[in-house]
Amino acid sequence: MASHRKSRPGGTTGAGLRTPALATAALTSIAMLSQTAEAAPGTDHARPSLEEVEKKVDDLYRQAESATEKYDAATERTGKQRGRVDALRDEVARRTARLNKARDELGSFAAAQYRTGAAAPDTATFLLADNPQDYFDQTQLMSRLTTREKSAVDAYIGEQAATMKKRREAAQSLQTLTESQHELQTAKSTVQQKLASARELLSQLTAQEKARLAAIEREKQQEAARKAAELAKQQAEAQQKSTSSSSSGSSSPTGSASSGSSASSGSSGSAGSYDTKAAKAIAFARAQIGKPYVWGATGPDSYDCSGLTQAAWKAAGVTLPRTTYDQVNAGTTVSLADARPGDLIFFYDDISHVGLYIGNGMMIHAPKPGAYVREESVYYGGESIIHSVVRPG
Repeated sequence: MASHRKSRPGGTTGAGLRTPALATAALTSIAMLSQTAEAAPGTDHARPSLEEVEKKVDDLYRQAESATEKYDAATERTGKQRGRVDALRDEVARRTARLNKARDELGSFAAAQYRTGAAAPDTATFLLADNPQDYFDQTQLMSRLTTREKSAVDAYIGEQAATMKKRREAAQSLQTLTESQHELQTAKSTVQQKLASARELLSQLTAQEKARLAAIEREKQQEAARKAAELAKQQAEAQQKSTSSSSSGSSSPTGSASSGSSASSGSSGSAGSYDTKAAKAIAFARAQIGKPYVWGATGPDSYDCSGLTQAAWKAAGVTLPRTTYDQVNAGTTVSLADARPGDLIFFYDDISHVGLYIGNGMMIHAPKPGAYVREESVYYGGESIIHSVVRPG
């Protein structure tokens, strides 16, 4: 899969987030002032600068989101494994009942032999044997049984082997389930720990510092909007050239110029079909704007990032996997310049965030804990964090 990550510029503030020049200058000034004015009482160490706090909080939110995707994956695995354990337990119960029935039938033969005093094989000894098949082989018991008895013995041996196999499978499946539950709990604890640390850092800021952070965030969003407008302009120009080329090609005898246009629709069929489904996905996502980000949530009242994109495309009749790690492989990779409404845009080297592209350099996404589903520039965290673009197919 092709990656569209950009080389990280020198002025990053952690987790790949680029800070505009004005914001960087402001943060530097704040840091210089705070280093001398904000020493904690009774210590020789200065309080962390606002820049350091911002970087740490961003890192913690990033780590929490990454842990959320691991939590989502573990939840999915645990659910599937629990279903498998339940199914195997039911199967073991059914086979045990059949095994008991076969055992009872063999027991009736033993009782009949005892009553008649017939010189028949010792069926009771067979029932107590550790390995019934070995017992038969050693005593040549099978050659001395009636047809009905042989049938009962075959049924017993078959049920015993099948039951033991299912019991082993159930035990192994239960062990796997236990491991999945442990993984789930670990991921859950990690998310909670990262969010608690971020809240603790933010709670230590003064009202003035929080106002400064808000101002810096506004500057970052203005820069992101500017870059989104640039992308929209580039895409519009490319579309115009493509339309002109297609028009020229359709008037030629061979019409060869139009072939490239149809190929750009990816594996999801014709452009019209994809655009129709994408419009439904976008309409769904837009209706979710304002709902809170909740880690592990898939709707309808709250979402995490991959839960939102999964639900949006489900509304269009397309099934996507649950996590970003799987969604990134659920279609055709295209360049950011070729992104079309409905495409999925993935972020960070660990592919821990995803948004739904809606055109003009904008997307709808569930940003992070504490935030709400919103429409935002694809450059919301800087160009360097964009990982790839995938067209669901």
